Amino acid sequence: MVEQVSMNSLLRQMQEIKAKANGAQEDLMPGQINDQALPREEINFSEVMKNAIDKVNATQKEAGQLAKSFERGDPDVDITQVMIALQKSSVSFQAMLQVRNKLVEAYKDVMSMSL
Repeated sequence: MVEQVSMNSLLRQMQEIKAKANGAQEDLMPGQINDQALPREEINFSEVMKNAIDKVNATQKEAGQLAKSFERGDPDVDITQVMIALQKSSVSFQAMLQVRNKLVEAYKDVMSMSL
């Protein structure tokens, strides 16, 4: 079965990252850097984005396959499965679109800054 994007798991991961970042900065005075608080593993932004896009794509493909199976009259595919898969696909795509829009907005803001 194709791995599906779970909005709850995505939100949980974002909250964990935020908590780690906040926890690392709580004990520091302004201007201090705590080398021990920095994460040990390196996170590759492009890899994270690629994985997220791949998951959205897989969700869309799965929804499309379920819809085609239902249209062909497959007795193992229920209309509720199709509708839920299509909604998950739509929500994951809209979330990815919003992330892309925020990234473009942030890029424009950074590029408009003067040095």
